Amino acid sequence: MHKIVATILVLVFVVLLVLIRFYEDVLFYDPYLTFFQNDYLYIDSPRREIAKLVGFTTLRYALNTVVSLAILLVVFKDKSIIKFSALIYVLAFLALMVFYLYFVINPRQEDYYLFFNIRRFLIQPILLILLLPAFYYHNIKN
Repeated sequence: MHKIVATILVLVFVVLLVLIRFYEDVLFYDPYLTFFQNDYLYIDSPRREIAKLVGFTTLRYALNTVVSLAILLVVFKDKSIIKFSALIYVLAFLALMVFYLYFVINPRQEDYYLFFNIRRFLIQPILLILLLPAFYYHNIKN
């Protein structure tokens, strides 16, 4: 793949991630979007439908994961990196979802900040931001 084509593909995928973020309030059910934009440390947790919330959070994580894996594939062109990254994404999802569910089912004001950060890993492509430089450094080392 030529560098120009690869660069264009990466830009398209980054735009997809931006669009997911930009249209988050339209595409996904998430009462915590407005909750965390306010002074959330001093107000009660919003009303929510737990199954719907978990479903849409899972959908958003899956969309971000697919686009992130596509970016990693275009950048590194190595299927072993994609397999390892997919494993990381699955394990991270399982671990984060356990804590996410705990905080959704048992909302307490003293836990809001931790919940905010766990939720951030589920709804934003933070793992991509961590994996890109890690694999880049790994490739330079080898």
